[in-house]
Amino acid sequence: MSPEQVAAAADAWVWVHEAATPVETEEYLLVRSPDWFEHPASLVRFEPVREPAVVLDEVQRTARDLGPDRVVVWVRASTPPALEELVRERGGVADEELDVLALDLRPGPPEIAPPDGELVLRWTTELDVVRDAEEVSVGVFGGSVPPDDELARSAERDRLSVARGDGGIVVAYRDGRPVGFGGISVVDGVARLWGGGVLEQERGRGVYRAVLAERLRYGVEQGATMALVKGRVETSGPILRRAGFATFGQERSFVLSL
Repeated sequence: MSPEQVAAAADAWVWVHEAATPVETEEYLLVRSPDWFEHPASLVRFEPVREPAVVLDEVQRTARDLGPDRVVVWVRASTPPALEELVRERGGVADEELDVLALDLRPGPPEIAPPDGELVLRWTTELDVVRDAEEVSVGVFGGSVPPDDELARSAERDRLSVARGDGGIVVAYRDGRPVGFGGISVVDGVARLWGGGVLEQERGRGVYRAVLAERLRYGVEQGATMALVKGRVETSGPILRRAGFATFGQERSFVLSL
């Protein structure tokens, strides 16, 4: 598992919600997310052929036309250095800093310490579990719970994808209450781990570890040979490194007012 392989897998990981509106050109990918997302628009790919400032001007105009008052700009390993400088010059505010972490799964899933106390883990193959996952997500990351029809579509989609081996979301319950969650997508032999979060009052009790272990077990069962995470530097990053993940760089985001 070389740094080049990890970098390629990280760059290939671009997620667009099925209810989102993507605007894609040869130079960028701008995503208008549904209103229940914390941030309504994101620039997730930036590969300018023209002058970077000209392309960013176009991105900002397009984002404004889609309705939001701000856009999140992601700076990835393959992003030209000029983008971060331009965003800062235009008043962009640092939002997130993520470690790109990877783990070789060919030997099997690592041993991870069990949680403190008993947890029940459920996959989002039923409507009530999907709603619980969204409520924990709002408590951790912000935004709002999607409407009921969207929750029902998510439950049906995950019911099929979990069974196919493509992935889904694991929700952790303590005493019947949802306290943490985390998603996995298995793509081209890579277990992409995303969205992991634990309610603040439950942190430090092994909830994240339990959700991580279940997702890695699932990924290995589906034949994944690499686990890939873009984890928050100060929260999930240390837990992932203790589980055997190594850091292969960083990705940063900035909020740019429109």
